[in-house]
Amino acid sequence: MENDQKQANGNKIFDSNDIHENVILNKMPDILNILLIDRTTSTPKKIHNIIWANKNYLKYDSKKYAMTAEIKPELITGFMAGIIRPRALKTKEIKIKRTKSKAEVFTPTWIVKKQNDEVDKNFINDDLEAYVNRTWLEITCGEAPYMTSRYDMDTGNLVPVNKRVGFVDRKIARINNEIDNKSEWQRLIEEAYKSSYGFEWSGDSLLLARENLLCTYHDNFFAKWHEEPTLGLLKLIAKIISYNVFQMDGLKYTIPLTERKEREIDPQMSLFEDYSEEKWIVKPGKRVKIMNWEKNKMEFFDQGVK
Repeated sequence: MENDQKQANGNKIFDSNDIHENVILNKMPDILNILLIDRTTSTPKKIHNIIWANKNYLKYDSKKYAMTAEIKPELITGFMAGIIRPRALKTKEIKIKRTKSKAEVFTPTWIVKKQNDEVDKNFINDDLEAYVNRTWLEITCGEAPYMTSRYDMDTGNLVPVNKRVGFVDRKIARINNEIDNKSEWQRLIEEAYKSSYGFEWSGDSLLLARENLLCTYHDNFFAKWHEEPTLGLLKLIAKIISYNVFQMDGLKYTIPLTERKEREIDPQMSLFEDYSEEKWIVKPGKRVKIMNWEKNKMEFFDQGVK
């Protein structure tokens, strides 16, 4: 309780396009743990983290950084701090490699604005409550530019709070403009985050997306109230983000790499000799669950799309 009452000294954490996990770990260790949770695979008794789901870090350790290995805090902090970086800050070689392997590309802010503007036209007559609670989903979100354009995906330059064009940015902008009561502001912000979703295959990009959304909350809180949000508020928003921005194979609605092929031997008899026919059976992957905030329970993502 005492820690939750303290204001989070967040300026050094949130004022960069490249969030430093070392600083998060030192200042707010619980926050980093929350941002790494995989809500589908975790249970009340056992917490599991999102997985790497790519081969980009195998050079550090073939087991700890394997595609199916969980991203642990100690693998991205300490001496390993800085290995996860926004695409804009990656080398050209790595960008090309990731584009070839997973078709990873990122959209410039001006295109994000144009496309979100077009969608937003449909909601121009929404009152504040309806607008804030309207469900949006960014598919294959990468670092989540359509949710929050905290920095330009081409240049890496930070975008001022009042110039951001993601759909979470737009919800928060309306709340900022229309609400001056801090409690009501916080309530609507939570609703905005609960109705905003995104999914991504690669664990490193997913972590960056979650960090960006948490930073967006911090940036707007500071801009609106001229003070830092408490650690308790940051943990609350981080928790919502960890449910709503999730790891998924968008074609199969499952946790990446959980589908299995198993060999089955089918004994057959002929008149002259015994022989076996080899068959391969596909075992479906683990279906992704997301939070239904109205019912306050986890539900399969695909039950809403099939």
